[in-house]
Amino acid sequence: MPDIHFELNEENLRFVEEIGRHMPGGFFVYKAEEPTELLYANEAVFTIFGCRDEAEFRDLTGYTFRGMLHPEDYPAVSDSIVKQIAGSADSMDYVEYRIVRKDGAVRWVDDYGHFTETLTYGGVYYVFISDITEKREQMQSDLAIRQAVIEVLSESYHTVWIITDVENEYFSLYRGDTKGASAHAAPIRDALDRMKYSDAKDRYIRSTVAEEDRERLQRELALPELVRRLEEKPRFSVNYLRRMEDGSKRCYRIEFARISMPGGKLGIVCGFRDVDDEYREAQQRQRELEERLALQERLLEEEKQRARQRRLITALSSDYWSVYYVDLDRDEGICFQESGEEDDYRVGQRFPYLSAITEYAHTFVTEAYREEFLRFVQPDAVRAGLRKGRVISHRYLIRKNGKELFVMIRFAGVRHPEDRADHLVHAVGLSFSNVDAETRSTLEQSQALRDALAVAEEANKAKTAFLSNMSHEIRTPMNAIIGLNSIALSDPEVSGRTREYLEKIGGSAQHLLNIINDILDMSRIESGRMTLRHEEFSFSRALEQVNTIISGQCRDKGLRYDCRTEGRVDACYIGDDMKLRQILINVLGNAVKFTPEGGSVTFLIREQARYDGMATLRFTIADTGIGMSPEFLPHIYDAFAQEDSSSTSKYGSSGLGLAITKNLVEMMNGEIRAESRKGEGTTFTVTLTLQEAEHGGEGPDASDLQPGELCVLVIDDDPVACEHAQLVLGQLGIACDAAGSGPEAIGMVKLRHARQTPYDLILVDWRMPEMDGLETTRQIRGIIGDDSAIIILTSYNWDDVVDEAREAGVDSFVPKPLFAATVLDEFREACRRRNAASHPAKAELRGRRILLAEDVSVNAEIMVMVLEMREMKVDVAENGRIAADAFAASPPGYYDAILMDMRMPVMDGLEATVTIRAMDRPDAKTIPIIALTANAFDEDVQRSMQAGLNAHLSKPVEPDALCATLENLIRDR
Repeated sequence: MPDIHFELNEENLRFVEEIGRHMPGGFFVYKAEEPTELLYANEAVFTIFGCRDEAEFRDLTGYTFRGMLHPEDYPAVSDSIVKQIAGSADSMDYVEYRIVRKDGAVRWVDDYGHFTETLTYGGVYYVFISDITEKREQMQSDLAIRQAVIEVLSESYHTVWIITDVENEYFSLYRGDTKGASAHAAPIRDALDRMKYSDAKDRYIRSTVAEEDRERLQRELALPELVRRLEEKPRFSVNYLRRMEDGSKRCYRIEFARISMPGGKLGIVCGFRDVDDEYREAQQRQRELEERLALQERLLEEEKQRARQRRLITALSSDYWSVYYVDLDRDEGICFQESGEEDDYRVGQRFPYLSAITEYAHTFVTEAYREEFLRFVQPDAVRAGLRKGRVISHRYLIRKNGKELFVMIRFAGVRHPEDRADHLVHAVGLSFSNVDAETRSTLEQSQALRDALAVAEEANKAKTAFLSNMSHEIRTPMNAIIGLNSIALSDPEVSGRTREYLEKIGGSAQHLLNIINDILDMSRIESGRMTLRHEEFSFSRALEQVNTIISGQCRDKGLRYDCRTEGRVDACYIGDDMKLRQILINVLGNAVKFTPEGGSVTFLIREQARYDGMATLRFTIADTGIGMSPEFLPHIYDAFAQEDSSSTSKYGSSGLGLAITKNLVEMMNGEIRAESRKGEGTTFTVTLTLQEAEHGGEGPDASDLQPGELCVLVIDDDPVACEHAQLVLGQLGIACDAAGSGPEAIGMVKLRHARQTPYDLILVDWRMPEMDGLETTRQIRGIIGDDSAIIILTSYNWDDVVDEAREAGVDSFVPKPLFAATVLDEFREACRRRNAASHPAKAELRGRRILLAEDVSVNAEIMVMVLEMREMKVDVAENGRIAADAFAASPPGYYDAILMDMRMPVMDGLEATVTIRAMDRPDAKTIPIIALTANAFDEDVQRSMQAGLNAHLSKPVEPDALCATLENLIRDR
């Protein structure tokens, strides 16, 4: 209970009454407890309630505080008073509420009360009240006017009239005329607030409106006419011609809007604007109409946009140490994201911007950067900077906790200057971010570039001497390398792998020597003294050498490399293969060099045309690298040209490769084009015309192969590669199936193996998703054994996986793109190695016991005769049930194989096979079971394999095929 500060009783109550009698405002005292009985009220209270004396006041209110309040207001007022008093015993409570006077009028009063405890009356309230009805109405009127102006006005109005009371023609000028109207309008601006609307209208029309529009405007601006039209729709406009100071006339528009004033009174807002340009340009009128009708929506959208911008700042704040909202006009900042440092502001904390940023500068910014930093952060400097750009930033150095860091400060306008009538930025987003690492890296690179430039300038001065000495200094060791490599290759005791390495060394050394020759001959290219060779060369071998170099570079850098051909491409052409390799390696090398780890390089070769013994080839090299801007593309072939001077240190580029390449292409009557986008990659297209070789279009010598002699399976997840392989091999009459994945290929191999028609050759892509080439080979070997040759196709260097590949069953490797001659050579070599190797002997069939399940007696007799001719013993079962029972009754190992017809009564071949395989005896799982059926569809073979059969022979069965199958299966068992 609060302390008793004043003891109120009957004796000193008269003293309180005497004080209250002399108070100018209302004063009363009432008991806190229900029914809130009044102890005293002065005459000012009676007057507020419209009562002549205390008696009328008692009749009106019951002389209780509850009776004084409007019935709807008492609960809320009572709760408010109790809460305020409970918060502090010594505080004054303040509330506003309605009362009902004796004449029935509802009035508003304000209430200042104080609570205290007394021994005589308990808790009592001392209350001072006054009538604030007119004050509230005025506040509401002002608020309504301001709200109306906000809702219906924009910065485009230069003059605004507001008729606040239509009935009495009360009129006020919200915004005065600031444009060059007739000089007669000046007295109006001075007198408008002292005039009624009709007088202001008449004077404005006389002094401003062109003569031809005065009469019409008088009618349309008459107050009754305005009220009538605003009752039909809340907004409309009137156009008229206005006389300007220079005597010209311009079209103006007055826009009228209906607003609600306090007390339900009608108000009208009149906005004046210059619409001469839009009026005289018909194309603009519809747009201006839509803008006016959408005015309120636009104001709301601007607020939504500001809210979105605030949310966006919060969303992007993860990139920054701290983010602030700064009102430049009010010099106030608010923290949106704190950095976590002890000396930083917390989220939601407000601070004076200029003094805070100045203190920050003197505390943390190093002296060398401080003056420029302070100039940058001044409000006027920020506004000026944001007039030129959407975001401005400044990098500087701070010293904090004994460390120096580079920091970036950024300002972004909350609203862009062009979106505001005054073209100024009033509020900004401010952020700080740590850019120390990238800044120091940039500084180091800049220094490195300056050093490199100095070195380059010295090197340029010594260019003549360098070129004259280069030939001797480099050719001598290169010739030694090439000579010693040739001697090593002539040694008959060199192993196959070492020989392969030496051949690659020789190719790379020769290529390096050719590059050196090209660089040294740059002057001869420019002078036209460079000559081209014209001789037949192996195009496939040239591509293999290119791919060996590029695939190795891609593997080392972690890039995906894909080389393929489309359509017909000959194995041999006539031309300069050295220059061709130089061109391709230069362009491909650039693609590898400027493609980050994880990217890809694609090399596509396609014949465009063939005419009169000449073939035009198009080489397309595409990468996913850093790309180039459209502005730099015309300069990419300039010697030493680089879009980014940091390329030399970052990518090791000299800027000379493409200059040489373009000269070589043009010497070969070709064309080179480039397409690129910054950050998305580059595509080079080289078009060259080569002469056909005498046997270049015929492919390899196929005299030892008959059409249809070979059956090949190509396994590659790239459908284009599969199609190309089918095209290349099809030119030789070689049947070629294709599979898009390892699992699909395994299914196809199982079918062919079950039919005893295995593929002669299987070409497997090394890099495939789900199951790579080695695993696919391993599983295929588990099915077919050594029946087929398996060759790996790849664009990569396979040296690191040769041993693993041999263990998996790979016979050889062939580089992409695929050429028939290369494939056939490797196939012949694989067959030679396989025939040279010792294979296990086939099983001897003499004396073997065979169980034959066949329901047709004639077929059974024929099969028995065929088998007995090879001195085998045969037991015949008329259906699957008898065959299963016979096998179950025999001792383990009694039968060597089972020949199972598929369609039989009682139990068919599939069910009988499943029954036998499920028996609990050691030979149930291993005994060969061969299907004999007229159903030769793939799905029938699949069902046979799933049931547990080992092979699938279609009727009529060839005796040799049957015996060969038995020899192989019994041997494998």
